[in-house]
Amino acid sequence: MGTFSFSDKLERWDVFEFSAKGKTAGNPFTDYTIIGIFKNKNETVKVDGFYDGEGIYKVRFMPSFTGTCTFEIGGTFSDEAYHGSFEVSVPGKGNHGPVRVAHTYHFVYEDGTSYYSIGTTCYVWELQSEELQKKTLESLKNGPFNKIRFCIFPKHYDYNLKEPRSYPYMGKPMDSSVLTKENFMRYDGTSVGNDWDFKRFNPEYFRHIENCIRSLRDLGIEADLIVMHPYDRWGFSRMDAECDDLYWNYCIARFAAFRNVWWSLANEYDLMPWKKEEDWERYARIICEKDPYRRLRSIHNCRHFYDYSRPWVTHCSIQRQDIYKSAELTAEYRERYRKPIVLDEIAYEGNIQHGWGNISGKEMIRRFWEAACRGGYAGHGETYLNDKDILWWSHGGELHGESPERLKFLHRILCETPGSGLMPVRANWDEIACTVEDVMGSSGYYLYYYSFMRPSFRDFHFDDLNEYRVEVIDTWEMCIEDRGIHRGRFRVELPGKEYMAVRIRRIEPEK
Repeated sequence: MGTFSFSDKLERWDVFEFSAKGKTAGNPFTDYTIIGIFKNKNETVKVDGFYDGEGIYKVRFMPSFTGTCTFEIGGTFSDEAYHGSFEVSVPGKGNHGPVRVAHTYHFVYEDGTSYYSIGTTCYVWELQSEELQKKTLESLKNGPFNKIRFCIFPKHYDYNLKEPRSYPYMGKPMDSSVLTKENFMRYDGTSVGNDWDFKRFNPEYFRHIENCIRSLRDLGIEADLIVMHPYDRWGFSRMDAECDDLYWNYCIARFAAFRNVWWSLANEYDLMPWKKEEDWERYARIICEKDPYRRLRSIHNCRHFYDYSRPWVTHCSIQRQDIYKSAELTAEYRERYRKPIVLDEIAYEGNIQHGWGNISGKEMIRRFWEAACRGGYAGHGETYLNDKDILWWSHGGELHGESPERLKFLHRILCETPGSGLMPVRANWDEIACTVEDVMGSSGYYLYYYSFMRPSFRDFHFDDLNEYRVEVIDTWEMCIEDRGIHRGRFRVELPGKEYMAVRIRRIEPEK
């Protein structure tokens, strides 16, 4: 039997990896197959493997159950078949499994732990220098974020005009030193001067992304992978259908076994008119067929929403369409799509020239609180100018804004929420009110947010029987003041300043 290796012990929801030498004649990326079948007492899973270069083929698998698991590896990559088994132990600390949709509008880890998304965007952080990547991971370690959106392909856009650390395909790019508007694109929309073999991947490029996914996993952060996008001078967004499908299958085979992976079909799909609806639906079918773990799936818009009611869409990944309104529309989106609403782009805290990248930290925090109290989740980004043109939104590095610490405070409030998540409720016309999504009935939990309004007091009345503990929350100063226990009708004095909230919790009688 040829040279091979595999993981003999791992914990639940970790990555099993089988590796073996195989055939190299022709093009191993397209000419041969490798397939794994995994069985335990609860499941049988079939997965595609991939060619990892230098004669090595790999298969990855995420076990969803503990105990003994057996495997069979076959395919045309080798004239031999491989068999074996391995042990799956209980998950370690911090390993809650993959994130799933819960109770229609919210998320939960597979072990039942609630997941409240506080996401950020760093489009190509993993394609920067090693030093900058380390700074990004350090910022993420100390920050509030538990999800990060980033691209698999490199990105060409304002502040992103340098070459990436490497490329996803064998070949070479155009000479960027002579890049002009005239020679950048042909009239038919294809890039000039690139020389890629779109049927031969660069395994080192994808190995590096895997290492970044692992690093994020170890920090407890979900990797929201943007598989396609329009900001491209290398031609990766304009491959034909055959090469697109090859790319999708390769990404799924390499990345799907990591429990912290989410699939975003595209960033701003509607800025890619050369891709039609049937293309996006075909990519979605590939994911649904080839990803046995049912990772979370969505697609991100610029101007026009995709049809998020499609069955393959697990949650809405939304960019605001209105220049002023963003989180204010969360409840409307909930009713329209009846899925979790993730406002991945509500404008960024910063000071660049573009209107999407120059809101204040206070406005960012207001939008997060409005989204949460209206039953959804918002996403962060930061675009502050500096002399090195290193902007968090694309490159990562260090955070400079005022919002991250306040987002950490919001996450604390969300984690103190009973039940599965917040649900908007009818209240006075001038307040944003929510309770808890509770299938068992009234939760006795209420959160009121006053946004940019500045009331000096509010009156409340729930019933005349129960007692309620009242707290006043300053969402900007990040402090909570206990206002005692009340019954019947009561008044809560407020400081008459912006960004205040009131949390009211019913005191359950002792049994």
